[in-house]
Amino acid sequence: MNASFTLHGLPVSSGIAIGQAHLMSHATLEVSHLVISPRMVDKELARFDAAVSRVREEFALLKGRTQHSSAEFGAFIDLHSMILADPELAEAPKALIRERRCNAEWALVQQMEVLVDQFEKFDDQYLRERSYDVRQVVERVIKELVGQPGRIALKSSKGLKEENLIVVAHDLSPADVIAYKEHHFAAFVTDVGGSTSHTAILARSLRIPAVLGLHNARQLIRDKELLIVDGTRGVLIVNPEPRILEEYRLRKTQIELERSKLRRLKTARSVTLDGVDIDLHANIELPGDIANALDGGAEGIGLFRTEFLFLDRGDMPTEDEQFEAYRTVVKGMAGRPVTIRTFDLGYDKDLHPEKVFGERLQSNPALGLRAIRLSLAEPKMFQTQLRAILRASKYGKIKLLIPMLSQAHEIDHTLAAIERAKSSLRAERATFDEAIEVGAMIEIPAAALAVNLFLRRMNFLSIGTNDLIQYTLAIDRSDEQVAPLYDPLHPAVLMLLAHTIASAEKVNIPVSICGELAGDPALTRLLLGMGLRQFSMHPAQILSVKQKIMQSNCAELAPMVRRLLRHDEPAKIREQLDKLNSSG
Repeated sequence: MNASFTLHGLPVSSGIAIGQAHLMSHATLEVSHLVISPRMVDKELARFDAAVSRVREEFALLKGRTQHSSAEFGAFIDLHSMILADPELAEAPKALIRERRCNAEWALVQQMEVLVDQFEKFDDQYLRERSYDVRQVVERVIKELVGQPGRIALKSSKGLKEENLIVVAHDLSPADVIAYKEHHFAAFVTDVGGSTSHTAILARSLRIPAVLGLHNARQLIRDKELLIVDGTRGVLIVNPEPRILEEYRLRKTQIELERSKLRRLKTARSVTLDGVDIDLHANIELPGDIANALDGGAEGIGLFRTEFLFLDRGDMPTEDEQFEAYRTVVKGMAGRPVTIRTFDLGYDKDLHPEKVFGERLQSNPALGLRAIRLSLAEPKMFQTQLRAILRASKYGKIKLLIPMLSQAHEIDHTLAAIERAKSSLRAERATFDEAIEVGAMIEIPAAALAVNLFLRRMNFLSIGTNDLIQYTLAIDRSDEQVAPLYDPLHPAVLMLLAHTIASAEKVNIPVSICGELAGDPALTRLLLGMGLRQFSMHPAQILSVKQKIMQSNCAELAPMVRRLLRHDEPAKIREQLDKLNSSG
């Protein structure tokens, strides 16, 4: 019997899968550097163009196959097509072939390394992980150049049901995952990738377990070996012992049973045992996500991350393009409220990279010109977005959310910008919601501590716990060296949350949480006891949180949470949280 061992990676899509390993072929990017004769240069250029053309055709075919899939798939194929069409990949390697008389594979890899290096310097996690997309596109072209097109890798072993196969790969492109959607594999694991990589996002949309960032899984695992994928804990067990296998089979059955029970809650009211109504909203990135939001039982959209309209295309969407996206979401939600956050773009996503100052290295990009700071510095871009949102407000209930506010003058300048957008639309006799609500993201400790500034000026608040925790603890959770220190239950974090919620409650201003804390059932009772009455989360988490709400009593939780908040020792806080979750 083969030795049993365990690998630990990033849990990006929950659930348990048990099956045999299906190794996906990996075209190595360690290509040879060949010097070609001058008379062969034109032939090499033609070979490069032909390979790019074949991959472009493949993307077009895949795009056609995604028409009935969720919007993520089409968006990712569009992004890969855009990367392929970029002159930095489509033309720059040809200059290298001419200048250095080298083979197409080597020229392409050299150019890829330049682009990847640029992406990896970004402070923003989402943008850093776009380096994976560049590598994926290049690898597909190289497969064409060496005569190993990616489609070959999808053939599975005879006599095995695909539902029992777990894909093991160095990396997966969106195109691969789309193909896998048709093949119904049980799960997939990869050596690379992060929690916001396209592979992770696609895994969650397919609702199959996935563990990424395993480093050496592809090298260590043999074809047809028995695997257990624990997508909740980020664990991969290879050749499990009988006792472990039996335990996981039992857990898998329990999870499937729980999921079927949860589905029954979809139409149930989200109300506590003592009759307190709780609003459960969904976070979305693209208009196509509304189907998942409604399927998950969302009562509205609590956070529409509009920067994804920008990030999945690489240039600035026009006012009409943005308007169509916002209108699609509002009409799709059929009267339910939709909270649209203005672009949360960073300094590292500069819209004018050709500017000289854009080349200046920032020591702390996360603390620089980003989110509302960038929007106020780019008034034309900001007006375009505000006008598009206001125009869409004609079609349903829209709330306007402003990210990363920290100063009173930022709020005042933002409100003035909104008034300018309204005035320009009035001049054109355009119809919009004159009384549109404007809210602030509370994601900087200064904003939480001086929350009364915001309460006097804003209609509602939304706490972005991901950034709030990051800024409070000075921890980049995407940095694996310090990620274990990222603690949502740190007493300072809990104090900021409790202070913000209580302050808003005193003046009857609605407050929600739209960060990851909102979707964690283990923290639901804690937040209810703090006084939170609106949660916004990934659609897949809604029913689990609803179940917890329906089993809770707010009147009983409030004094228990007050006692918990008096503690500043982590062990005591966790002990009290366990009591909170075991009560009732």
